[in-house]
This record gives sequence, C-alpha cells and structure tokens, in this order.
Amino acid sequence: MKKYEVMYIINESVEAEKRAELIENLAKIITDNGGVVTKTDEWGMREFAYRIDYMKKGYYVVVNFEADNECVKEFDRLMRINANVVRFMITVDEAPVREAKK
Repeated sequence: MKKYEVMYIINESVEAEKRAELIENLAKIITDNGGVVTKTDEWGMREFAYRIDYMKKGYYVVVNFEADNECVKEFDRLMRINANVVRFMITVDEAPVREAKK
C-alpha cells in the first residue's frame, strides 16, 4: 500500500453537523475499501484566492491515508460526484529514496 494525501474543500453552506458527518463518511470510503486513514487535519473555513462557482470561501480538510490503487480510484470517483465537495486533490505522499554518492 502506498501513502497518499488528499486535500478537499467542502462547500461553505454545509452546516457544522453535516460537515462533520461528511468528513467521517469520506474517511469511511477509504476504510471500507481496505485503506487506513492515518491523520485528518481540519484547516477550517478559509477564503479563496478567487471565486469558485460563485463562492468566496470553503472548509479545508487534509487527510493522510494508506491505500492500494483500487481504493484510490473508488475514492476519486465518489469525490467527483459529491455535490458538497467543491475541489479536491489526491497526491502520493512518498518521496523517492536516493542513495548518497560515494
């Protein structure tokens, strides 16, 4: 399993209770597909540099997790169809190990 990081933005109009439930459900997608969530970091409500779909701000969340390719594909698919997720980006969280020159 590889290490990944996903940063996503939740629509500002989602209420606090629904937002907490959404964050939990998105993490559950990873765990239900064989992945492991190692860290969830909520950055909170922040203003955008420019408007996105007529919105000025959104709720930022960063999640670190370990998963295989199938899990990441399913997570990506479900994030794309979720109306409450404004934007998201999944990145591989592994830097290549280089040997020192002798």
